[in-house]
Amino acid sequence: MRRTGLLAAAAALIAGVLVWPTAPGAEAAPAVFTHPGVTVSQGQLDFARSKVLAGAQPWKGAYDQMMASKYADLNRTPKPRAVVECGSYSNPNYGCTDEREDAIAAYTNALAWYITRDARYAQKSIQLMDAWSAVITDHTNSNAPLQTGWAGSSWPKAAEIIKYTYTGGWPNSGRFATMLRNVYLPEIINGSNSNGNWELSMMEAAVGISVFLEDRTSYDKAMAKFRTRTAAYVYLASDGALPKTVPSQNLDTRDKIVNYWQGQSTFVTGLTQETCRDFTHTGYGISAISHIAETSRIQGQDLYGTDVGERLRQALGFQSKYELGNAVPSSLCGGSLHLGLGPVTEVGYNAMHNRLGFAMTNTETLTQRNRPAGSNNLFVAWETLTHADNPS
Repeated sequence: MRRTGLLAAAAALIAGVLVWPTAPGAEAAPAVFTHPGVTVSQGQLDFARSKVLAGAQPWKGAYDQMMASKYADLNRTPKPRAVVECGSYSNPNYGCTDEREDAIAAYTNALAWYITRDARYAQKSIQLMDAWSAVITDHTNSNAPLQTGWAGSSWPKAAEIIKYTYTGGWPNSGRFATMLRNVYLPEIINGSNSNGNWELSMMEAAVGISVFLEDRTSYDKAMAKFRTRTAAYVYLASDGALPKTVPSQNLDTRDKIVNYWQGQSTFVTGLTQETCRDFTHTGYGISAISHIAETSRIQGQDLYGTDVGERLRQALGFQSKYELGNAVPSSLCGGSLHLGLGPVTEVGYNAMHNRLGFAMTNTETLTQRNRPAGSNNLFVAWETLTHADNPS
């Protein structure tokens, strides 16, 4: 955020009203992309590596957890297929789990390469990426957009680290880029009118892919959709009596909005569109918000000090409070919540607490309780290692 924006926010705080300024052109692509620059930067990688090599906690424990996982297995055999078919809740599941897990494995091995400098891990990451880029042509069935978003969130994180830090060569990097451009990007770039976690995950993938492809047009389009969807996913009291909506969804009455918000008719700051569905899906949405904000910051435009960051902070705090076991009022989801937020708090907590100085007591307690944060086996992986108390 520009200094004038910080001063305006400070003045508003003094006045007793917090009004987050919106950074001018905040969703505009950078003139020159930063690499590696999808969710984790060179500086963050260097910080994590230094902590692991020094045996410092929680990073060493997080690294050990990662290296003991199935995703770091150098004997892993990739399982690509031409058409990945995923129905609702992955039924049918023709390549869905294989694709997501191979993508996470590619990222895991890229991180292992960076920390150990053992070329075997870089070559394993390349093998996984090459196997899929040689075969896949399409995603089909009802969950195709979400599946593409989940796998497409992990692939560019791996590719960025390998392409820009491994000097051993990646001859098929161009073919991998073509896969992302032709198979993944068209499936996700136009968004979704489904639940918020769908579109947020899809935009996370679209932003990451755009960085790897250095595609400014797609980056701008994805960021604009992300800003709109984030505002419609997390409620703030400043929104008014009803949550914001995505215009294309035609949620033009209170009844339609309440129905879309899982029957919740009382709106309080930090509530998300899927809180009353379950915390697991809510965690997907919160995670995607934090990942996109982190990528945007690496690319030179920090959204944490804007409305996006405030919604992320409030969503984390609200969900963390109940995940920790606080009593649920009858006005919230009928007094009953389906918990299970997942390993999704590290990135947002680091940004909002360590960088911007917010206390975030509940989020801090939950984050520390869950360390080392592992993988949700969909698109989240090893964020205690990469983002815990990371100043870079």
